[in-house]
Amino acid sequence: MKFLLLKSFKSRLLSPWWILVIDLAIVGNTFILAYLTLPDTSFSLEIKGILTKSIWVILFYLIAYLISNSYKGIIRHSGYYEFRKIFESCFGGVLMLFAVNELFFQNELSSFRISRHIIILHFLLTVIFTLTFRILVKEIFSLITKKHATVDAFIYGAGEMGQISMEAINNDKETRYNVVGFIDDDPGKWNIRLQNRPVMSWKKALSVAEKKDVKVIILAINDISVKRKQEISTSCLNRGWKLKVMPTVRNWIDGLSNQNQIRDIKIEDILGREEIKLNQQRIMEGLEGKVILVTGAAGSIGSEIVRQLLRFPVKKVIMLDIAESSIYDLQQELILNHVDKPFEVILADVTNFHRMKEVFDSFRPQIIFNAAAYKHVPLMEAFPYEAIRVNIGGTKILADLAIQFEVEKFVMVSTDKAVNPTNVMGTSKRICEIYIQALSQLKSLKPAFITTRFGNVLGSNGSVVPLFKKQIIKGGPLTVTHKDITRFFMTIPEACQLVLEAGFMGKGGEILVFDMGEPVKIYDLAKAMIRLSGLKIDEDIKIIFTGLRPGEKLYEELLACRENTLPTHHEKIMIGKVIRYEYDSVNQKVEEMLKALKNENDKLLVARMKELVPEYKSENSLYCELDRELVETNFE
Repeated sequence: MKFLLLKSFKSRLLSPWWILVIDLAIVGNTFILAYLTLPDTSFSLEIKGILTKSIWVILFYLIAYLISNSYKGIIRHSGYYEFRKIFESCFGGVLMLFAVNELFFQNELSSFRISRHIIILHFLLTVIFTLTFRILVKEIFSLITKKHATVDAFIYGAGEMGQISMEAINNDKETRYNVVGFIDDDPGKWNIRLQNRPVMSWKKALSVAEKKDVKVIILAINDISVKRKQEISTSCLNRGWKLKVMPTVRNWIDGLSNQNQIRDIKIEDILGREEIKLNQQRIMEGLEGKVILVTGAAGSIGSEIVRQLLRFPVKKVIMLDIAESSIYDLQQELILNHVDKPFEVILADVTNFHRMKEVFDSFRPQIIFNAAAYKHVPLMEAFPYEAIRVNIGGTKILADLAIQFEVEKFVMVSTDKAVNPTNVMGTSKRICEIYIQALSQLKSLKPAFITTRFGNVLGSNGSVVPLFKKQIIKGGPLTVTHKDITRFFMTIPEACQLVLEAGFMGKGGEILVFDMGEPVKIYDLAKAMIRLSGLKIDEDIKIIFTGLRPGEKLYEELLACRENTLPTHHEKIMIGKVIRYEYDSVNQKVEEMLKALKNENDKLLVARMKELVPEYKSENSLYCELDRELVETNFE
C-alpha cells in the first residue's frame, strides 16, 4: 500500500485541473455546511434554492482561483507561499460574492440573495477545509517518504539560523539527523522550546548527550567569533564528536537551504580570523569603469582576485595565464556564474615581452594585479633559472610596460618568504620588491607601484592543507618536515580582499604588510586535520617527520629586523619601512642577471641574487657554500 501511495505521489497523480475540481467541490460543500450550521431564517431552505445559490458561489470562487492560480502548486510541497495564495484567492471570491450580492440582489425576496453571515461563515470554512486538504496530503506524503533518522544531533544556535537549519532538516526526506535539542550561549534562551525541542546550555547538553548518545553538533550561527568557533571545535574533538556547519544565508546553494548543505567543518573555519571590513566605497571608486589586467589569473590568488573584481562595476577584467587547463576551468566557471560580467581570457607567458606588449596595446589596462610567479620553495631551489626568468623577468617586463602604457596602478603580490630570505624563491620575490620600489622613486611616472606582502594561504595550490587532505584520504601518513616548524596562515578570500584594499590605499612605492595573526605550528595543524576527519592520531593515521626541505626555515617573518612599520587606516594593513634602492643600480644588476640566464650555471645565478640581496642566507641548501665562500673571502 505504501509503495503504491509513494508511486502515486512521485508521478503526480492529480493534474492542476483535478486540484481545481477538488477545491471547487470544497467550496460547494462548505456552502451547504454553512447553511446547515447557520440557517438563514429569512429565506426558504428548499434544497433547490440552496443548490442554485451554491452554483453562484462556486462561479465566483472559480473566477478567483483562475486569477490567482492557487490550484497549480504541487500539494505535497505546499508551504507558506501556497497557503497565502489560497487565502488570497478565497478572499477574492468572497469580495466578489459580497459585491454582487449587494449590487444586484438587493431585494431580500430575491431567490439569489445570500445572508452576509452565511457568506462570512462559508469563507472561513472554505479556507479551513482547503488548507486542511493540503496539509493532510503534505503530511501523508511526509509520513510515507521520510526515512528514519539514524544520527542524533544538537543544533548549536537557537537564533534564526538555528531554526532555519531545523526546518531544512525537517523538510529533507533523506535526512540522517534527528535533532534532540538546541544549544545556545545566551542564558535568556535556556529552558524554552523551539519547534518542540529544548534549548539548553553547553553544560546541560553534555549530560543530555551521554543519555542520548549524541555525537554530532551542527553549528548554525550567523555571527560567531573565530575564537568561539575554535573553542567549540576543540570541545567536540576532545569528546570524539563530529562538528558540522550550516552555511550562512549568503552562501546557500541556489538561494535555498537544505540538509545536504550541512558540511563538515574545515580547517579554514577554525584557522581563519574575523571577517574583514573592506572600504567598499574606496575600492568601487578605484575600479569603476576600469580595464584591469590580472596576471597569474588561473592560480589560487589570481583567480580569487578575479572573482572579487567582478563584484564591482569594472569595465573589463583581462585574465592572463600560461596554464591552459587552469585558465580554461576558470573561464567556464565565470561563464556559468558571471554571464553578464565583462571578462577576457588571454593565454600567454609574462616573460615574452612582445606578447605582453601586444596585450597592453590591445586592451590598454589601467590597473594591473601581478600574481604570476613560481612559488614552490623546493622546486625553485632546484631550478633557480626558472625563478629568475619568471618571477624577476616577468615582473620587470610587466612593470616596464606599465610605465610605457601609463598604467594607473601596479599591484604586485609578494610573500613573507621575501623577508630575510633563506631560499631562491623568497629571494626572487624580494628582488621583485626591490625593483618595483626602485621604479616608484623615478619622477614623472604615472603608475603607482604598490607591493603587498603576506604569508601562506590556506587551500592554495601546493599548500600544506590540500597535501594533508590527500594524505588523509590515502590513509596517511601525514608528512611534516619538522615538529617545531611554524607558518602564518590566511584564507584565500581574506588575502585577496586585503590585496584589493591595499591596491587603493597605497599612493606608490609602499610595501604593504598584512597582519597575519599568530603563527601556527604545522604539527598542530596536522593533528587538527586528522581529528576533524574523525580519525585518531597514531591509531588510524600517523604523522612522520621528514626533515626540513632545501631552502626551508622553521619560522617565517613578515618584516626584516632592520625594518619597522607604520599604521594605516586599516588595522590589518601596515606600511613596511624598508631599505630603498637606487633605480639605475638595481636595473643594471637585474638586466645583467637576466642576460646571464643564457650562459651561467645555477650557482653563478644564485651568487648574483646574493649580491643584490645581501641578507639572503641559504638554509639546508647546496647554495650554503656560497655563504661560506663569502665569509672566507671577507675574513681574508
